[in-house]
This record gives sequence, C-alpha cells and structure tokens, in this order.
Amino acid sequence: MSRRLVSLTLDTLEDLPRPCRACVFWELDPVAAERACAAGDPGLEKEAWVSQTLLEWGSCGKLAYVDGMPAGFVMYAPPAYVPRSMAFPTSPVSADAALLMTAHIVTAFAGGGLGRMLVQGVARDLTKRGIKAIEAFGDAKYGESGDGEEGCLAPADFFLSVGFKTVRPHPRFPRLRLELRTALSWKSDVEYALEKLLGSMSPESLLRPVRPATRSTSS
Repeated sequence: MSRRLVSLTLDTLEDLPRPCRACVFWELDPVAAERACAAGDPGLEKEAWVSQTLLEWGSCGKLAYVDGMPAGFVMYAPPAYVPRSMAFPTSPVSADAALLMTAHIVTAFAGGGLGRMLVQGVARDLTKRGIKAIEAFGDAKYGESGDGEEGCLAPADFFLSVGFKTVRPHPRFPRLRLELRTALSWKSDVEYALEKLLGSMSPESLLRPVRPATRSTSS
C-alpha cells in the first residue's frame, strides 16, 4: 500500500468526489451559491474559484492517494477568499489563521489516519507561508440533522481528533483552531504509525510533498 499527498490544481480538481467537485457551498456566498446551482453548472464556478485562488494566494488544497486511487482531500484558504466563512454564528475566523473549509475521506479508506496526514500536509504548507494557525467550523451534529449541509462541513469530532481545540463553542457549529506548531510536532507519531502499517516503506517519503521541499534553496 502506497500513500502520497499532492496539491490541489485544476488537473487534480477532477479527482474530487463528484458531489464535492460541483459543490460551491464554501466558495460563494449563500445567495450566489443558490444562483449557481439554479443555473445548472456550479462546477464551473468552483473551477473559477480554484483558479483565482491559486493565482492570487497559492495552494488551497491537498489530495491523498492510496495506491493511486483518490482517497480524501482538504481545502483551505484565507477567510477573505471564502464568502461562506462569514455566515456562521461563530464567525469570524481569527485574523492570523487560514480556514480549513472542508475535509473528506472516501468511506473505503476511513479510519486509516489519512485525515491527520492531510491536516499535517496543510500545516507544513501554511507554516512555510508564515501562517500561524488553521481554524475550521465543525458540525457538532454531523449525521443527525439531515439538512443537506453536513456534506460540506466535517464533523467537529474529526477536528478534535486531529488536535484542534474549540475556541468558540456552539451547539451546532463550533469554531475550532489548531496551532501549526502543534500539528508539526506530530511527525514522529505519524511516522511510527506508518512504519507499523507499511513495514519497510519509508514514512518520511510518503509524508513529504512530491517535490523535495528542503533541497537546494540557494540556487
């Protein structure tokens, strides 16, 4: 079994699960999102958002592959790029944090540590860019409400399980925060788990991005 993380691009966008590929819950404000869905092709709006965010800010997502199969993804951006971020009772996101918009693991690959691996990939990326924390709106009643929003938010319990702490409680939509220095301290724990899972394969090479990140910075 091999695992790798890659950055979200317009090419890898096509590897998102079909409902997520066409979802603009986060990328547009509620009125614009409803209008885009009524027009019949919200996937174009999502592609336009990813394109603009990549050009103006940089990487805004990570995908995990297991044996070449898309197994999960996360998307993140500064709250200024995420209109929906102001629509929660626990808004706004802190000024020093990026917003982790959504996290999704394909059911067949759930329970294998991919969520933590994805969050750590985000932490590494954002630390290099001078960002100090990740925040997220969790769904404390995931699977209970049946109101259609639960697919766009990750369960609050997921964020708590990967090290986030609640900074603004709410019975449905708590805002949670992960200090990036905390996320980076997971390295040894994750490597140990991967060694047990993968045997002789190198965990370090699996956790790093495809491009070497620490070689020859002076050229």
